[in-house]
Amino acid sequence: MVGIITSEEALAMAEEQELDLVKISPNAVPPVCKIMDYGKFRFDQLKKEKEAKKNQHVVEVKEIRMSPGIDTNDLNTKMRNAMKFLKDGNRVKVTVRFRGREMAHTEIGEELLIRFSDGCAEAANLDKKPKLDGRHMSIFLSPKSAK
Repeated sequence: MVGIITSEEALAMAEEQELDLVKISPNAVPPVCKIMDYGKFRFDQLKKEKEAKKNQHVVEVKEIRMSPGIDTNDLNTKMRNAMKFLKDGNRVKVTVRFRGREMAHTEIGEELLIRFSDGCAEAANLDKKPKLDGRHMSIFLSPKSAK
């Protein structure tokens, strides 16, 4: 039934059908109401929210640490791990830690990070250029969007 009726009539109709009278848009003039089973409505709404929460993916930042003197095979292993993290949809923070006299040759770490990002270029975008922060130089890689 479509039309304008008084709230008393609507409440009587809802009680007659053993259902609830629910305001859909209370700020409208006149307010819009609907006769429904409110308990079932809330149950279905909570079920949909739970399902949506279950399907969402939380992006994590995975960290890979290296030193400037890393060997080729070790670097390749760390690149494979980074590719796996990126394919799962996570961001990767790649860090080079300088110890002692290694601080005098930060350009080695920068070259290493650039080589690492070039190795992961098919699955990742480089967010920022290598940045030195104290004794650590790092970059962030984010997964390429699937098109």
